[in-house]
Amino acid sequence: MDFDHTYADYLSDEDVQAITELEKKIGKRLLAYYTPPAASNLDGDVLAKIQDLEKKLCVRLVAYESH
Repeated sequence: MDFDHTYADYLSDEDVQAITELEKKIGKRLLAYYTPPAASNLDGDVLAKIQDLEKKLCVRLVAYESH
């Protein structure tokens, strides 16, 4: 696995290695957050726009509240 530490860039190389090893052991990708972002409540129009882009790009998008 390729641990993504974008939101936990304070981790040491040893910390990242420990997470990477756990990913390999469990066969799952892990994301690390110091404080997890809050998911957004979306109205129907916004949700439809996101879903349209998901279909176009063949990805899953997750909306979080911006700080």
